[in-house]
Amino acid sequence: MKKLWFQLHWFVGITAGTILILIGLTGAILAFREELLDLINPGVLNVPVESAPVLAPPQVAQAAKLLHPEARITGIIVYTEPGSTARVTLAPAPGEERGETIYLNPYTGALLPPLRFNEAFEWVELLHRHLLLPRDVGRIVLGILAVCLLGLSLSGLYLRWPRRVFDWRTWLTFDTRLKGRSFLWGLHSVAGTWSLIAYVVFTLTGLYWSFDVVRDTVDGWLGTSRPPRMAMAAKPKGVKPPRAAEPAADLGATWATFERNAPDWKMAFLRPPERATQPIQILWVARDAPHVRARGRMSINQQTGDIVKNEPYKDMTAGARAQSTIYPLHMGTYFGLPGRLFMFFTSLALPGFAITGWMLYLKRRRQKRVAQAERARFTAGAGTADAGLDPVLMAYASQTGQAERLALQSAAALQKAGVPVHVHSLEKLTPPQLGKYRRALFVASSFGEGEPPDAARRFSRLLQTAAEELAHMQYAVLALGDRNYAQFCGFGQTLDQRLRVMGARPLHPIIEVDNGDAGALARWSHALRELIGGDPAEVALSAAVPETDYTRWRLMERVLLNPGSIGGGLYEITLCADDADAVANWRPGALVDIWPGHYAPAGASEEQRQAIAPRRYSLASLPSDGGMQLLVRQVKHEQGMGLASGWLTEQASPGDEVRVRLVANPSFDAHPQPLPSIYIGNGSGMAGLRSHLRARVREGARRNWLIFGERQREFDGICADEIRDYRERGFLPELDLVFSRDVAGGEYVQDRMRVKADALRAWIADGAVLYICGSLQGMAGGVEAALEEIIGRAALDDLIETGRYRRDVY
Repeated sequence: MKKLWFQLHWFVGITAGTILILIGLTGAILAFREELLDLINPGVLNVPVESAPVLAPPQVAQAAKLLHPEARITGIIVYTEPGSTARVTLAPAPGEERGETIYLNPYTGALLPPLRFNEAFEWVELLHRHLLLPRDVGRIVLGILAVCLLGLSLSGLYLRWPRRVFDWRTWLTFDTRLKGRSFLWGLHSVAGTWSLIAYVVFTLTGLYWSFDVVRDTVDGWLGTSRPPRMAMAAKPKGVKPPRAAEPAADLGATWATFERNAPDWKMAFLRPPERATQPIQILWVARDAPHVRARGRMSINQQTGDIVKNEPYKDMTAGARAQSTIYPLHMGTYFGLPGRLFMFFTSLALPGFAITGWMLYLKRRRQKRVAQAERARFTAGAGTADAGLDPVLMAYASQTGQAERLALQSAAALQKAGVPVHVHSLEKLTPPQLGKYRRALFVASSFGEGEPPDAARRFSRLLQTAAEELAHMQYAVLALGDRNYAQFCGFGQTLDQRLRVMGARPLHPIIEVDNGDAGALARWSHALRELIGGDPAEVALSAAVPETDYTRWRLMERVLLNPGSIGGGLYEITLCADDADAVANWRPGALVDIWPGHYAPAGASEEQRQAIAPRRYSLASLPSDGGMQLLVRQVKHEQGMGLASGWLTEQASPGDEVRVRLVANPSFDAHPQPLPSIYIGNGSGMAGLRSHLRARVREGARRNWLIFGERQREFDGICADEIRDYRERGFLPELDLVFSRDVAGGEYVQDRMRVKADALRAWIADGAVLYICGSLQGMAGGVEAALEEIIGRAALDDLIETGRYRRDVY
């Protein structure tokens, strides 16, 4: 459901939201229309205050008649505020739709200059109210846009609804130090929360004016229903009979009656009728009126000065008073200047929401394109395949993306030679699906000590119990691994053995690749050429990363986090970009390769230097932190310190160049949905967990649980201040720090998990995602065993298959 609302929010935002830019800008301009006109027209709307008495409406009318003796006066507006000019509206001339408005000096009755740029503001108002469309059509279009704005406001509220509803900081603040997409999202969501009330008011009042059915319904509820509009009878043509003489209107007596009955008036709007025998209508606002539309109404006989009808605002029905607040609420004037300013800024924010929404949308699209770039290059050659041939299955099992990249390179080479290829991750493949192919190629990474990558664990388990016969199938396996592990290419070997047991025939003996060994990849290229019947198609495969993929950074700071610990020193390494080319974005859980040229032994030959693999570390920071941070354990052995860890933690000096390459880590990336999250790890595994926690905090996601283990509480309080801050601010409602070598009694993370079994089951039942980062030996296996005890093997497998069990272990 949330995904559906997310898609609707984006779709409406980038369609109707673009038009709402106009509504927001024009609304902001109209919010201070009078003040802007006064600024543009000094001495027209207001004149310097004088000690002379202010002219009363009869005198204003007389002054207007002297200036326009033939024109009929249709309106007079006067104010008690010193210096405010009198406004007189004249009946339209023959052939005109609107009459002229003139401004008179309130002390002398002298004609003031015409109001410049008033027509421009009237045009802006037409754009705001009807989008310059015909009135009836424009009202409907604006009503639809109002519904869209209401939907955007409420769906945005739903999409950012936090776990801790009553924490005002989550709703109304965000970290301004954020950068990139995180900053845009924080600004968009928090500003939307601030503006929510205004947009609800805008839309509800806009709907009232846009649709007659809404207006009639609301008026009926308020008891202020309008009489039905009657078609006016056609006026008879021909010469009009002479009108009988009428007694003259006495505007002086009328005004005296008004002042006796409304002594506290602040603004009076007199509407003289066409005939002197009809009563004059006066709308007026009292000095203590709650808003500018809190108008009383008075009708007075023009000949006698007697009151025909008197309705002070305070005596009106509750429904009538409520109806009068609709316009002031829409404009913000109901709350005075603060309300107007609030509505002004929220109107101006509408273009901001459209802009940030578009930026987020385009950035999301760009990220999808980047993620699919390799696959797009592969599919570009699909048209060259021979449709008459049986397709070859190219399946991969990848933890960090290397196996997928090699699989796509291999598939592209086959397609270029005209061989149809189906590329699939083992994550979604099943043995029955596998049995449909006559030829299958596997590129399989191993994880840790010979385990399948997390995404392939389900397939591996199903394959071990499958009863399918694969005697019709030919296959080949390219196994990726690292000889530093005892079970080198363990998963690839297990896969090869199981396929043989099921009757499949190898096209080529298993090819094992140690850290991207070029020779092994050349043998795989030769196997591909054999598969396509000796076609001389060019097959160029490489797992190595060219040096140009590395960017230059500088070692800025190195801090020992655990002085006095019985374990190896754990250092926080801070790198800053050396040039513009090094600026990069990465996701929580991402990895970084350190260029091996930094730590190759002195005197090593070029061949030896190339044979040294880059060392990979988990990033402990986010792009918005302004730099890269790593948590590096200083490794010591009989031959000395570890090559990369020794160089980073001791041999390199602050300011030295560090060449790094970002590596996506999809198996440990943040879950696409904002689900509750449980972070489990130990030692330097805090790096990967910290990047996730920082992202969650900046997104305002509060349902987080950290279970973290180290050796001694006294010396190994890794990132203690940051964790304590998250805890105090409500971002870690569950926190378990355990220490295995404390004299008071040691405990491991898996032990604490068993103690908290009921809570773990409850979180997992609520949809929690588990992130495990740290040592493969001991911790990762112990955590998995504990989870299997707590929730059962089937439930754990379900977590793995649905992407809610994510690991970065080493």
